[in-house]
Amino acid sequence: MRKIKCLMVGFSVVMCMGGSIVQAVTDEKVTVGVSADFYEKYVWRGQHLVDDWVFQPGVSVGYGGWTASFWGNMDLTNENTANGEFSEIDLTLDYSASIPGIDILGYSVGYIHYDFPVRGSADDTSELYAGLSLDVPASPSVTLYYDVDEAKEGTYISFGVGHSFEDVFELGADTPVGVDLSAGLGWANSDYNKVYWGAKPDGSAIGGAANDLVLTLAFPFQLAGFDVTASLNYVTLISDDIRKTDAYGRGRDDSFYAGIGFAKEF
Repeated sequence: MRKIKCLMVGFSVVMCMGGSIVQAVTDEKVTVGVSADFYEKYVWRGQHLVDDWVFQPGVSVGYGGWTASFWGNMDLTNENTANGEFSEIDLTLDYSASIPGIDILGYSVGYIHYDFPVRGSADDTSELYAGLSLDVPASPSVTLYYDVDEAKEGTYISFGVGHSFEDVFELGADTPVGVDLSAGLGWANSDYNKVYWGAKPDGSAIGGAANDLVLTLAFPFQLAGFDVTASLNYVTLISDDIRKTDAYGRGRDDSFYAGIGFAKEF
């Protein structure tokens, strides 16, 4: 009942946000996107969840600024006794647009429900989020996530920058490859850190802290009608208090891993 109640509250809040948005959608069309990503590891907000290969498929349906999407993580080894199973399923409802009269300033609001089907793993939870982005060099962005369920009042804020270079080199004949550089910094309050990182080694609570830094070097290109992106990723924990908790295993404070993704929109 609690899970159903949180789903209803989350969607109601997003719909109320959307009720204040006036946009003509008569010329819009329904879009469908599919994606299939493979990574050597699964690291989320600095949390080292899977230390081996994973498959992460996604499906989205969009119309007039609204997007509903499914995303999942499937373990491809038995490291967490979940080989071939979905260990996480995320359901997201998002509305994105630019601020009227300020085309370079975009915003997004939405709701995410996190489901963990594997018995004995994390508890299901839900977040509301809101973000701003600037269409200028370095593409700065900030997104605030607010947990309304298991980590109630837990807040995580993501700051990001990035830049893309088109047609940097060619992969064989007539296959130009670009280069994308991006960096993300995450900060979380004490309510979030208590749930996801536990306590300090001395037993006291962890306060608000800069949690993780993510650096990504990606190489996008097109192949057989698909958008393909190969990437190299580096994640490190910033807070000494969080490092000392050893919440996800010693030696997992810093991670370097590769991945490749395929996407197509219809």
